[in-house]
Amino acid sequence: MKRFFQPVPKDGSPSKKRHAAAAEPGDGPASAGAATGAGAGGDGEGRPAEEPRKFLTWNANSLLLRMKSDWPAFSQLVARLDPDVICVQEVRMPAAGSKGAPKNPSELKDDTSSSRDEKQVVLRALSTSPFKDYRVWWSLSDSKYAGTAMFIKKKFEPKKVSFNLDRTSSKHETDGRVIIAEFESFLLLNTYAPNNGWKEEENSFQRRRKWDKRMLEFVQHVDKPLIWCGDLNVSHEEIDVSHPDFFSSAKLNGCTPPNQEDCGQPGFTPAERRRFGNILFQGKLVDAYRHLHKEKDIDGGFSWSGHPIGKYRGKRMRIDYFLVSEQLKDRIISCEMHGRGIELDGFYGSDHCPVTLELSKAVAEEVPGHPNPSI
Repeated sequence: MKRFFQPVPKDGSPSKKRHAAAAEPGDGPASAGAATGAGAGGDGEGRPAEEPRKFLTWNANSLLLRMKSDWPAFSQLVARLDPDVICVQEVRMPAAGSKGAPKNPSELKDDTSSSRDEKQVVLRALSTSPFKDYRVWWSLSDSKYAGTAMFIKKKFEPKKVSFNLDRTSSKHETDGRVIIAEFESFLLLNTYAPNNGWKEEENSFQRRRKWDKRMLEFVQHVDKPLIWCGDLNVSHEEIDVSHPDFFSSAKLNGCTPPNQEDCGQPGFTPAERRRFGNILFQGKLVDAYRHLHKEKDIDGGFSWSGHPIGKYRGKRMRIDYFLVSEQLKDRIISCEMHGRGIELDGFYGSDHCPVTLELSKAVAEEVPGHPNPSI
């Protein structure tokens, strides 16, 4: 297998600067709203613009906490892998706006002393290498819950960034669960799927069913090849969990849902797995990791791990994905998990480990002046 990612240059960052035409008033390392990129269509000499090919996704389980305690180690990982795009889930930082006032999910809250201090922690973390080479888009919840972020290297210009599965809407999805970056030849979708929960009466089953229905509609109607990543909160097959029998029979306080299809560990119920399989089939999507890794890897083949103490010790699931349109399948070079073992090595303080994808160059990027970008 080809070596995953190339070493970072000695200066630690690309030298190419962002087009001035794409800058927005107030655009800083931790603030960006919906945008369109000038120059996304090419370099002015007939060659298509270079597009991202190296991606990292990570459920940080509170980005602020990671910045306070695990940021040096995670920074080293990012510097070593040098991804073009970083997609984060469970940011868990509230949106801007005072109590009772409308919120701005694209901006970090800073109207109280504590929120200003927290925002400064974020700004400092993102002003150092390697993160200073990225522009950041946020989609935040009203409270310290859920939320997503997308870091894109400044040398890449998305044509548009949106925050709703209905890409014509200017609104953000509830709880900041979606960021979509449109490039010339593909869409990049970062999602934090809602957990299925344990009980029908808590409306979590209904919420997840509605989410899956909307995701099915989205993948059926995309107008470009899709790269979909994030914490999708589902393990598709038995090979995707460490202990299938444990997860299939899991209960919360002895509670058993009335429908057998909803029984078991959230993320591994028959209903969720069936719906996810249908989304893959109808959307003509390929699970990049499973495409390359056919066998079960009990040590390093899972992205989520239970707490090292208690009944979930050693119980692991693969719920973080890169899914790509079939047109992109032959360009997959690597898709790797970066955490191993039951002691959460490589998880950087989270209960999820980073996952990465690398694609080969498109034909149009390899042949200067090629008139039609080939995917």
